[in-house]
This record gives sequence, C-alpha cells and structure tokens, in this order.
Amino acid sequence: MVLDANDREVIEACQQGDYDAFRLLFETHKDRVYSIALRYSGDAAEAMDIAQETFLKLLSSIQDFRGDSSFESWLYRIVVNRCLDHQRRSRKVMPFIGDLLDAAEGALSKLLRAEVENDVQAIVGKLPPEQRIVVVLRYTEGLSYEEIAAQTGLARGAIGTTLARARRRLVEVYEAGQRGEHVARG
Repeated sequence: MVLDANDREVIEACQQGDYDAFRLLFETHKDRVYSIALRYSGDAAEAMDIAQETFLKLLSSIQDFRGDSSFESWLYRIVVNRCLDHQRRSRKVMPFIGDLLDAAEGALSKLLRAEVENDVQAIVGKLPPEQRIVVVLRYTEGLSYEEIAAQTGLARGAIGTTLARARRRLVEVYEAGQRGEHVARG
C-alpha cells in the first residue's frame, strides 16, 4: 500500500504527536503485523508481544520516517526486525506455514505433504532465523524478492539463495529423521 495524500497527512500528524493519527495507523496495520508475527512465532501470545513491540517501536521512531520508501515497507521492516529480535531472545522455533505446502516444489513438496503438521513444524524450526523470516515473507505474505529484500535488508539475489538453502535444509533434516539420524542445526 503506497501512501496517498491523506495517508501522508496521517503520518505527518503522527510525527507531530497526534495520538489519534497513530491510532488510525495502528487500526490500519494491526492485523497484518499480527499475522506476520503469528506465522513467524507460531504462538498467539508471543505474536501479540511481537506486535506490541512493533507498534511501540513505530511510535518511538515515527519521526525517522522520511517517505523514501513506502510506509508499509518501512513498517514491515520493523516487524521483521522485532521477529528476529524475539527469536534471538527466546530461541523458540517457528511452526510450518500451511501456505508453504502449496508453494513448495519437487521433492520438498512431496516431503512436506507426507509429514504431519507437527513434524513439519519441528523441521522448519531447525532453519536459521534469517531463512525462516524469508520463508514467512515469501510463502505466507506472498512478497516478491524485491519486497523481501526491502524488508530484510538482504540483496535481491540473496533471497533466492536463502530460499534454496532453506529447501535443501528441510529435505536434509527430513531424510535424516527418516533414517533415525540426528542432524546438527545450521
């Protein structure tokens, strides 16, 4: 969503300290922010914490928004950072996202469709946080590589590489599990 003239007025009002304008931004974006946080964390309470941290950060840093990018991109960058920060703090694993089942290709698709959701969640939870957030943004949010790059700060070319590594890692962990082996995280 690119800000139109009215949206720009709302942002400017927020920058002037207008809490009603901030409430409007909150109401407009709260569901999407919570959705990303929930899909990343897999826990409703944790997602609420992440969403709350996101809006607190937004409130404290709204002055920094210059309009060089879309407001939505700027906000989702904050969400991504809060998700990664929360991951580093809590070391919890992200559950598998149902949309990934439909989007996965080849062997990964067969692998994921054969597993029950809890097993898949455990496997996806073995991905490094940076890979997990790229998977969330690509397969649940449907963002393009360019949009993911804007959200994560990764180069566009790195997005495809990150997704390919995530797919390989998922297959590796699944196959090792089928053989009764343990695969080190990484």
